[in-house]
Amino acid sequence: MITAPADAALSLDLATESATTALAARIARLAKAGDVIALRGELGSGKTSLARGFIRALGSGDEEVPSPTFTLVEIYEFPDDAPAVWHFDLYRLAKSEDVYELGFEEALGGAILLIEWPERLGSLLPRERLDVELFVGSSPGSRRVRLRGGAGWKRRLAGLPER
Repeated sequence: MITAPADAALSLDLATESATTALAARIARLAKAGDVIALRGELGSGKTSLARGFIRALGSGDEEVPSPTFTLVEIYEFPDDAPAVWHFDLYRLAKSEDVYELGFEEALGGAILLIEWPERLGSLLPRERLDVELFVGSSPGSRRVRLRGGAGWKRRLAGLPER
């Protein structure tokens, strides 16, 4: 089921983990250098699974994509001048300013940023971004996802459900 309220948010029910991976691949095809994608949700809601699907969609499909819970950031580079993906997990970030020690400014300069626990950034979180909020669904492996983007993302998301 898909709904698109007036504020251009999309709500999706994803029945399986493979449906979540497919959504991640569709978002990856829309992403470009400089994009910030904020992955929100409780522990176990599927943030890392979505990030893994996103990264594999841009790569060869078999990349090792560990959760950056302990490293705080993992960087993925791709051939053919595709932008790098910086996958941040800020759950353990002590204070928002510490993100600069992880190369945050460098990443903003030309990579795609996937940020788990973006609320840890406070006012440092860029306003122009795509928010992807994940909720555990009613059956094993299912998810409910809400996508909400700024002006640039609203245009790109317009055809997402049909892709």
